[in-house]
Formats: sequence, structure tokens, C-alpha cells
Amino acid sequence: MRLDGDAWRTLFDSFETSAFRLETLPAYDVASEREEYETFLKTGQLVIPPEDPWLTRVRHFRAIGRTIGRVHVLTRPLSDYLRYEFAVYAYTTAAGEDVRILDLTDQPNPGLPSQDFWLFDERQVVRMDYDESGVQLGRELLEAVDPAPYVAWKQLALTYAVPFAKYRATLEP
Repeated sequence: MRLDGDAWRTLFDSFETSAFRLETLPAYDVASEREEYETFLKTGQLVIPPEDPWLTRVRHFRAIGRTIGRVHVLTRPLSDYLRYEFAVYAYTTAAGEDVRILDLTDQPNPGLPSQDFWLFDERQVVRMDYDESGVQLGRELLEAVDPAPYVAWKQLALTYAVPFAKYRATLEP
């Protein structure tokens, strides 16, 4: 089932205990981020207000005992978009999101797919589809899929990834 707009928001907000995202692209082309991204590229600075909708949602999820996290699989050198996303992660981790980085520059892929997905409560899987430039083509709830491989990929990603702050510290002189 394709998920857009309210259907996506309703499904996302209905998770009970955990939401996990595997990110695999070096860049995403998100219309709602374009202006902020362009400003970041020009200034090297990013300011996200505390009342930002995503930060508010993350804080709410954490306050009611839900976990939300992601692993971003990447290779160096970092793309401009990843530098921007790292600036965003500084805010999302402060709000309570568990962001981790799996750098495959000097190690083989431990067996993760090259497909982005969300895994909710270790039972619902939403495949995230993108074109070659990172434009989202859609989201699909995989209704008849066994979530076990996705749960295993989540655990594998978490095993090999490092917390965002620790990874970022390795990049700073």
C-alpha cells in the first residue's frame, strides 16, 4: 500500500514502542529542505528552532516512552548533503533521536541492503523509494512481508554503527 500525506503521518504516529530508519543514500532531494539546505551551503550554519515540527514530534515520542532512531550508511568523503544532514542530526539527537553512523569507507558492507526503510515496532515495514538523485518517489507499506529480515538488518546496522556524536568527533581536527 502506497503511503502519502495523512496516511503516512497516521501510520508513523501510531507506532507503539520503536521506529527505526535505515538510510543508505549520500544525498536526498527533499523539497521542504531546499531553502534551508541552500542557506547551509552558503553559510555553513544551520539554526533549527526548538518548535520545529520534527523536533517536537521526537521529544513527544521520547516523553511517552517511545524510541526513534536511525542508522545512516555512508562512505567518505562526505557529500555536501551529508554535511548538512550532520548539522540536522545535532538537533535531532539533542531532541532524543538515536542517530548512528555506519561508515563503510574502510570496511565491507556487513550485509545490509541498499534500500531505505522504516521499521515500526519490529513488525511493520515501509520501503522508502528514491530516484538516482535522491528525490522521493514514494513510500510503500509492505503488508505481506515477513519483518524478520528487516529486524535482522536493524540489529546488524546497530551492531556496526557508532553513535552520531562519537562519529562526528572523529571528523573534527
